[in-house]
Amino acid sequence: MSHIAWLSKKLDSGKILCQACSQSCTLYEGEYGTCGVRKVEDGELRLLVYGIAAAVNVDPVEKKPMFHFLPKSKAFSVGTVGCNFSCTFCQNYDISQYPKEHNHEIIGRELSPERIVEMAIEHGCDSIAYTYNEPIVFFEYTYDTAKKAHQKGLKNIYVTSGYETRKALDLLEPYIDGMNIDIKSFSNDFYKEICGARLKPVLDAVTYAHEKGIWIEITTLLIPGKNDSNEEIRSIAKFIANLDISIPWHLSAFYPTYKMLDAPRTPESTLLRAYKIAQEEGLKYIYIGNVDNEDYESTYCPNCQKRVIDRSGNIGQFVINNLNEHNRCPHCGYALQGVWR
Repeated sequence: MSHIAWLSKKLDSGKILCQACSQSCTLYEGEYGTCGVRKVEDGELRLLVYGIAAAVNVDPVEKKPMFHFLPKSKAFSVGTVGCNFSCTFCQNYDISQYPKEHNHEIIGRELSPERIVEMAIEHGCDSIAYTYNEPIVFFEYTYDTAKKAHQKGLKNIYVTSGYETRKALDLLEPYIDGMNIDIKSFSNDFYKEICGARLKPVLDAVTYAHEKGIWIEITTLLIPGKNDSNEEIRSIAKFIANLDISIPWHLSAFYPTYKMLDAPRTPESTLLRAYKIAQEEGLKYIYIGNVDNEDYESTYCPNCQKRVIDRSGNIGQFVINNLNEHNRCPHCGYALQGVWR
């Protein structure tokens, strides 16, 4: 289903500038954006995946991962095909890279914004998560859905690589309540060579989204020999701490996939090393993911260090929220940061 990609601008040169993400594609008639799902047709930039969902699931919100966002609730998760990155380690490459690898073919099921909201309510979800592939590439679809979701009392989550423009974030701010943003590395070379992107726009988007008051959680997939040095881990930790020590940081284990089959799985010792560095930089909420270790998936009160949210089993499988009705630690009364009920 084709739809006007209205977050765009016609240029005097005859090209059209896409203003959704920081790839800032300028396109002539018939050309596709880097994402593979935004194309100039009949003098207009069009979104080719509007109303076409390639992945739909009901997930625990903890799987996003969002640990300080309505714990133990369900998120109605939606994604399309297409991505503005080309990460060689992508875990969802079968949909994110599909148009680029299949002659711009679009696949999925028809699902209108109205129907997504209805299904979220039918399944008892408290939020809608735009996830699996990069949501900013189907911006207009997410925008229309998120606006309707808010009208029905649902919250909205962007699970993203952080390439939103300021203009996009300004438009999303009234409707997006939380974002999990990847900081994949603190090296521009890593972003350029492995992801087809740049570091600075990601850091700018994280900073701006935080300034807008959107709840932010950060994820970093630690890949052995690529981005797991003490120096790089500390650089990311310092960036987060300088922004807000209350931003949760999810340190996630890599497993070989897609085009990065030569790198080994991330050992738990690397995650624990990163965890310690994050603690040294003063971060309040640090988590380890893709390994089975409930001690590092649970939430601890920053004031008294008592465990206040227990997580065990597969992510989101068993969650016990011990915060009181005012979202305070039951032991010392400290008010934990997050989006609570």
